[in-house]
Amino acid sequence: MPANEIRLAKMTRREFREATEAGKFQSCVIPVGAIEQHLEHLAMEHDIRSACTISEEVARRLFPQVVVASPLNFGISEHHMLHKGSLSAKPGTWLSALFDAIENMVRHGCRNVLVLNGHGGNEAPVYGILRQWQLYFQSLHPEANIQFHSYWNLSRDEAEQICETGVPGHAQEYETSIALHLFPENVRQDALLDQEDQLPQQATAEKGRQLFEIAVVKTMEYLESMIAGGNREIRSHLMSWQLDPNVGRQ
Repeated sequence: MPANEIRLAKMTRREFREATEAGKFQSCVIPVGAIEQHLEHLAMEHDIRSACTISEEVARRLFPQVVVASPLNFGISEHHMLHKGSLSAKPGTWLSALFDAIENMVRHGCRNVLVLNGHGGNEAPVYGILRQWQLYFQSLHPEANIQFHSYWNLSRDEAEQICETGVPGHAQEYETSIALHLFPENVRQDALLDQEDQLPQQATAEKGRQLFEIAVVKTMEYLESMIAGGNREIRSHLMSWQLDPNVGRQ
């Protein structure tokens, strides 16, 4: 195993056991996203791949404090099912799988679990039940802190200074810029230029570089606060979900 491995799936049981016994990996990120249509120009893996890439970079910078658990690759995307190829889980099924993943990591000794989301359709179902989950875990593991965030919400103020259009948008300037920077092979340039929606054409790889760095830094800062004993409330999450008209349009 590489000396700085941060992906749980790449470790053996001995490697993870010895790491936790040495005090490493007391915190965890679970990336969640979607496999769904992203207009004519972006690959369907965009949401989960971006969430995973940000999660892994954050964990590398915070090594050896944070481990990245296996992602939930597809999400709640019924609103995209009219486009062939999109995958969608039923909300109850998806929430059950996510709950189990969180519980597994808490049982393995992770005191802080951040679910880092890359798909807007996952937000409302989680926010509707997150407080119940927190109370459940805190009743059994008082030290446990369970949080959920979409990566763009942690860096929205800074991102809006870079993007000429909204944040995040669905396959618009924000997401297309990130794809151009992180995985340009997922951007079909011919379709980007030919489709009627011209907003994605404002995307650039340089904007994507800046947006990615901001997302990593802000997520890292949020996790560092969790590790220090902060960010234990959910009221601000619920308020942002209820008041922000952009949430859920991803």
